[in-house]
Amino acid sequence: MSSEPAADLFASSGELGALLRTVDWARTPLGPVSQWPRLLRTSISICLSQRFPALVLWGTDFVLLYNQGYIPILEMKHPGAIGRPFRDVWPEVWDVLGAQIRDVVSTKVASWSEELPLQVNRKGFLEETYFTFSFAPLIDEEGKVSGIFCTGSETTQYVLSERRLRTSRALGEAALGARTVEEACAAIARTLSNAADVPFSALYLTTEQQTHARLVSTSGILEGQPQCPTLISLSDENEPWPLAKVARTGATELVEMSPRPTGEPSGRVLPEPVRSALVLPILRAGQARPAGFLVAGLNPLCALDEHYRSFLELTAGQIAVAVASARAYEEERRRTEALLELDRAKTAFFSNVSHEFRTPLTLMLGPLKDARASPEQALRGESLEVVIRNSERLLRLVNNLLDFSRIEAGRAEAHFQPTALDAFTAELVSGFQSATERAGLRLVVDCPPLSEPVYVDRALWEMIVLNLVSNAFKFTFEGGITVRLREEERHVVLEVEDTGTGIPEHELPHVFERFHRVRGARSRSIEGSGIGLALVRELIKLHEGTISVESQVDRGTRFTVCIPRGSAHVPKDRLQEESRPESIETEARLHVQEAHRWLPEDTEEEPLPVSEAPPSPPGPRERPSGRVLIVDDNADMRDYLRRILVPHFEVQRAVDGHTALEAAREQRPDLIVSDVMMPGLDGLGLLQRLREDPDLRTIPVLLLSAQAGPEAAVSGLDAGADDYLVKPFSARELIARVRSNLELARMRREIFRREALEAGLQEAVQARDEFLSVASHELKTPLTRFRLQLEIVARGLSAESRERVGARLDTANQTVRNLASLVETLLDVSRINTGQLHLRFHDVDLGALVAEVLEDMRDEAARVGSALCFQFQGQAALVVRCDRTRIRQVIENLLSNAVKFGMSKPVEVNLEAWEGFARVTVTDHGIGIDPRDRSRIFERFERAVSARHYGGFGLGLWISRQVVEAHRGDIAVAPTPGGGSTFTLELPLDTTAALETGAGYEPP
Repeated sequence: MSSEPAADLFASSGELGALLRTVDWARTPLGPVSQWPRLLRTSISICLSQRFPALVLWGTDFVLLYNQGYIPILEMKHPGAIGRPFRDVWPEVWDVLGAQIRDVVSTKVASWSEELPLQVNRKGFLEETYFTFSFAPLIDEEGKVSGIFCTGSETTQYVLSERRLRTSRALGEAALGARTVEEACAAIARTLSNAADVPFSALYLTTEQQTHARLVSTSGILEGQPQCPTLISLSDENEPWPLAKVARTGATELVEMSPRPTGEPSGRVLPEPVRSALVLPILRAGQARPAGFLVAGLNPLCALDEHYRSFLELTAGQIAVAVASARAYEEERRRTEALLELDRAKTAFFSNVSHEFRTPLTLMLGPLKDARASPEQALRGESLEVVIRNSERLLRLVNNLLDFSRIEAGRAEAHFQPTALDAFTAELVSGFQSATERAGLRLVVDCPPLSEPVYVDRALWEMIVLNLVSNAFKFTFEGGITVRLREEERHVVLEVEDTGTGIPEHELPHVFERFHRVRGARSRSIEGSGIGLALVRELIKLHEGTISVESQVDRGTRFTVCIPRGSAHVPKDRLQEESRPESIETEARLHVQEAHRWLPEDTEEEPLPVSEAPPSPPGPRERPSGRVLIVDDNADMRDYLRRILVPHFEVQRAVDGHTALEAAREQRPDLIVSDVMMPGLDGLGLLQRLREDPDLRTIPVLLLSAQAGPEAAVSGLDAGADDYLVKPFSARELIARVRSNLELARMRREIFRREALEAGLQEAVQARDEFLSVASHELKTPLTRFRLQLEIVARGLSAESRERVGARLDTANQTVRNLASLVETLLDVSRINTGQLHLRFHDVDLGALVAEVLEDMRDEAARVGSALCFQFQGQAALVVRCDRTRIRQVIENLLSNAVKFGMSKPVEVNLEAWEGFARVTVTDHGIGIDPRDRSRIFERFERAVSARHYGGFGLGLWISRQVVEAHRGDIAVAPTPGGGSTFTLELPLDTTAALETGAGYEPP
């Protein structure tokens, strides 16, 4: 019951105060209010007066008292929590908070907790909550902690909102770079696997037919489990998830589940099993039915309130945006790829069409120009047939293009008439009998009589049959072709089956596309515009029919055409009972004629009559000046090229790259003239194979192409072609190109031959130098010993013996000295070649050095009757910085040659200073040097004259030049007026120039 002190204490606390006044405090651990300590009363008064959540924990049991602001935190626990121990009120969090409270009591220091996660049971279930609060000690007069004062607030909504906002932001970032729907869904699943608000997720997307939903990604749950099927029907209400209902209503659906523990991939384990999930539609803008569904498991610690539901709906919206963006990117990419593929197909088409146009144009213009240049100015014989044949071929190609253009523009018309289709079809096919027999193939025509006429446009049916049979013949090399016609209940079925090369499986969906050609397929000809089968399909559509294809590589192909029986499908205005003129003779003849031209001719290598050659200027016929191999799959083009070239060259022909390669290996041609576009191994492939073959790589190749423009020519030349000629071309231009390439090839062969000879000569010279170096080293030691022995013998001779053999000893000594000089010369050659010619520079009086050499040479000059004259143009000594020994060697060499070749005439030596150089000239009046030899007189092993009685190896002047150039000087020769030669030696007077030499300087 209330008391006066309680009334005073709780008077100003409003509704809570009234409740507190009704409490019988005497029956609580706190006792009557009148006996409460002042500290408790003061603390409660402060607590109740605050609008911020606050509470007082008093005594050793921490009895709970709180204010009005704390009531929302208690939820269902209010008012039963008043006056009860804190541990009894919050048993689920006592393990966490009890430790903090005891720590505050023991330390008398307040605590602070921010956004502390606590799992509380205040609504009938364990709930995830967050609080920010402080525990402050209440210390009495004795200094003891009598209680705890707590203020704080719940931050659960703030923490959850921040967490969900981070998840939303991460979802947006994760799917931002996705380029496919699968990538976007995988990124979404990875992001949701880290979301505490989505214990598990399963993302389903509807199929194109909108009949099923396909599982594309999961998180927190394994694909294929009973609760996670990979495919869910959108019409079956008994599926694990109510996707059918959500698809029908467009509203979210809450699903109660049998409790299952959920472990997150991130390692977070929920203390409570997941009991429910929310199925949300993934909406698509502008469409009523969802694009997919998100099955999101609900956190069992969070109530599905407005905030939680909004978060999940926002997540579904983000997924919808991500999927839509990825689909838009995929569609844009598909459109771009389709445009690129169309562009590639159009490029290939125009390339093929240019070949199809330019080849017949070449075969028409060439003979026409030749005829105009001839005296008769008339076409006849094979040339006339070629022009007519290629004119018809060009006309048929233009007609096909126009027909296809009319069909695509919707302006094509078919005129139907009753036709005995069995006989008509058999007649069309039988035209290929001779071509198939010549190719070694079987042609089976199985067209039994039909029970009734079939309404077709005869001209269009003719095009259908001829195209299919011609196509089968082009790709069949063994076996045969079978054409069947049969009746079914509502249709007539035509089958064209072959045992040819077949079509790869990945190409089958594209064979009826315009401009499409099966790449790498082996065929009899590369010719074709790429619209044949596309045109056939459109012609069959005009008959309300269908066409299909079955094929296996290397097994064969079967085309099946179905057209309706009767005339119910034919518009009345297109029905004609009377027969129209038939074009079977012309059209079939052109197809059969073309098939024959695909086959190699039996007389391919026989020489053509001279009359088929193009007109040439009067005069004797040229002898063949080279072997030319022509490679082209078009028989008319092969014949035309041969007629042009055979009067001038020896000609051989091949039908494709493989046969050309074999022919070149059997008999090497001087030039190959090849078309670029051919079946099997084309011109560029042949070129590559030739360049890879060591025996054939040097054969020049002239490419013929229908592709005009610098890019095509550059690509051909880059591939290794020697020349590139664009169709159409004239006979004269082709002959000129062939001649120039043959001449260039001949020049290249001559250059290669000379280079090989020079390389061999260089190797021989190197081997000779190595031999001379080794031999010189081996000879030097025995020569030194021999010379010492001669000196010992000479010193030991008596006067009588010296008088008798002295002259012989002198001759022997002179011979040894000459041989030693020769060995030293050879060693100098080795030193120069190996870069080991070392110079020792000194200041040398060049005049004194020349005089010294002259003095030593006087006896030798006297023996041949030559006088040595020395003239010095200067007042003072002429000093140069040089290697005295080497320069003496040079001067001795020049004087020795002058005496040797001077014909016993005077030799003049002149020394002077001239423009910074010391110049020594040695002039003789002897036999002189032939002007043709002056340019090479300073080369190794070159001699001024070839007469053997003069002797020498031809190394002296070469060594002299090497020594002089090492001094930064110069040595030259000029004719002496009146006969003879004048050698000039120049050495720099600047000592620094001499010291900068790169010839192995050594200090003195």
